[in-house]
Amino acid sequence: MASTPEYAKFLGNRLRDIRIQQGLSLQGVEDKSGGKWKAVVIGSYERGDRAITVARLAELATFYRVPVAELLPDGAPLPVEPGSKLTLDLAALYDHSSPELTHVARYARGIQQRRGDYNGRVLSIRADDLTALAIIYDTTPSDLIEKLSDLGVLIADPAKFFAEQKEAD
Repeated sequence: MASTPEYAKFLGNRLRDIRIQQGLSLQGVEDKSGGKWKAVVIGSYERGDRAITVARLAELATFYRVPVAELLPDGAPLPVEPGSKLTLDLAALYDHSSPELTHVARYARGIQQRRGDYNGRVLSIRADDLTALAIIYDTTPSDLIEKLSDLGVLIADPAKFFAEQKEAD
């Protein structure tokens, strides 16, 4: 398992977020686990002060009832910061013939409808939208981003995209 400060911080934050989502204090984890998981140990994992083995991480994921991949950087819910947005090229999305994009196109139309946003060129989707789409596609958000990028419907640099569109007009 990678042992960098960034990795330890990410992993610790994910562990803390999941514990808190489940309404557990550190002592609550110890109590609920019958002492298998000591509060001080969980706290040190969450702070990134203590390394966790793959086996122990898998056991903790089982205890929390989450897929272990959700705790790892590649399984993170979002490869982007919370609150940030991804930009879809609507023309490319709606003109694309791939059946793989059917759900994305339907979802994008629904967002446009809710927002009353029919600029026709781009659509920003929020991190939560990406997570929902990843669930629909039974994949991770990072894999979905890669797929959308490979299929040419994700705009990596919106400012550059708009500059190129302006030049083309």
